[in-house]
Amino acid sequence: MIETFLTDRAWLWLAAALYLGGFLFGVVPLVRRGRHSNRLAFFIMLAGFVAQTLGLYLRGKAIGGCPIGNTFEILQFTTWSAVALYFIVGAVFRLSLLGFFTSAFAAALSLVSLAVPAWDAVCRASASGGNAWIEFHAALALFSYGVFGLLALTSGMYLLQWFSIKRRRMDGIFSFLPSMRALDQINLRLHATGAILLGASLAVALIHWQRGAGHTVGFAMLFFGAIWFLYAVFLALRLANIVPARRLAWACIVLFVVAIFSIGLVNNHRASRATGTDAHQKP
Repeated sequence: MIETFLTDRAWLWLAAALYLGGFLFGVVPLVRRGRHSNRLAFFIMLAGFVAQTLGLYLRGKAIGGCPIGNTFEILQFTTWSAVALYFIVGAVFRLSLLGFFTSAFAAALSLVSLAVPAWDAVCRASASGGNAWIEFHAALALFSYGVFGLLALTSGMYLLQWFSIKRRRMDGIFSFLPSMRALDQINLRLHATGAILLGASLAVALIHWQRGAGHTVGFAMLFFGAIWFLYAVFLALRLANIVPARRLAWACIVLFVVAIFSIGLVNNHRASRATGTDAHQKP
């Protein structure tokens, strides 16, 4: 029924446009009048989230699994995870300005993934090979990436607040930022949540890799394990008060950028393995 109105990519294009619209409706009153229009931007962003959910649902229905089979789908799923988490975190901690940053993040990641057709040209099939546990591992790992994406945004907000205090600027966008103490607590909770989710994903992968799930799962486990290790180390250093909150904020931003750009390594490795297997099976 849903596919009779729009295709999966059309829904995802609509979602990206709505995310961009939510960002613009938030930034225009902020620049012109020094006020943040939260309500309208929120509902536009919510409409974008619904459209993206429908697009991913159609994509998953077509491939018979969670839509995380290529770089395009991975970026879309990560974006969806970050936006879904925003609706929870923003409501719990009353971070009105977080929606402004999240809509910009979602629009950028969605539009970039849609703008590169080659990222959606391969692996139009379930990435799990029909194994529900492997699919659960991959989905959980990418959802943790959504948490880390939101962590990068709140870390950016922390650095903006630090800059405003240092420069004694409390007007404009800086007046809507939460206190540095509140942002530090939010960062720690998001950091811990992401590390726990990614750790649980690795535990599932480890069990199935030991059962002979394949070389690809082992390679992905090593990759995600390295990312988890770095996040866990920085979290431990922060809890021990060895690393100050400002340096942790920078580390979280850099780690997320590295993690996103490195996703292609796992995806390309899996695609090359699949191509090699097909070539080997041909007479």
